[in-house]
Amino acid sequence: MQPKLSVITIVYNNAKDIERTMLSVLNQSYPNIEYIIIDGASTDGTKDIIYRYKDKLAQFISEKDKGIYDAMNKGLSLATGDYLLFMNSGDEIYSTDTVREVFAAAPGADIYYGETEMYDEGWHSLGQRRHEAPETFDWKSFKYGMSISHQAIYVKRSLAAPYDLQYKYSADIDWIIKVAKKASSIVNTRTYVAKYLTGGISKQKHMESLKERFSIFTKYYGLLPNLINHFSIAVNLARFYLKHHRTND
Repeated sequence: MQPKLSVITIVYNNAKDIERTMLSVLNQSYPNIEYIIIDGASTDGTKDIIYRYKDKLAQFISEKDKGIYDAMNKGLSLATGDYLLFMNSGDEIYSTDTVREVFAAAPGADIYYGETEMYDEGWHSLGQRRHEAPETFDWKSFKYGMSISHQAIYVKRSLAAPYDLQYKYSADIDWIIKVAKKASSIVNTRTYVAKYLTGGISKQKHMESLKERFSIFTKYYGLLPNLINHFSIAVNLARFYLKHHRTND
């Protein structure tokens, strides 16, 4: 039997991009998907766009929340699938066959992951993320940065705890590390699985996000190793920027 995938999209005032994201989910060739959308009480027409597809959604909530991870927790509490995928407004599942290809990679894994292609605000490709998906992945793999984007990881729901709301900008990193620590089977699909729109909240609040990330990495990897690893991160970032004139985070 094909596993059920719960795809969760959170959105707030993003009428420009929400339909593109929704269609990337609704047009999947994989049949066993429940789609959950959590809207933060948008006022720009986003809700009107979502309502056009309401009969194709498993759940749709529009109400004020306490931030993006509170909204994600609402979606998580409604999910009934075997697996979870968070696909936020502005991002896309890579192709119409992606979900089918992910689950065809191997049966019954705890985590599936793949590569991400970056896009600018005009939806022009910026190429692969600077942090390429590692050949093998475990909870220690983030020590040199978030090597798998949140949109490119499929997680068994039974392993997923709520997001820690003490983190406003980087709770997804903490969440993935926690899940990975519990996982016994992690599969690299060796394919692109997501398209990511740059300029999200972690970029808008870049310094606050970096502080949170440093705190999270210190919690899991220790202060001294984290300081040493961040030197390597800085060197690699500088090399990438000098070559490409962008960071592709």
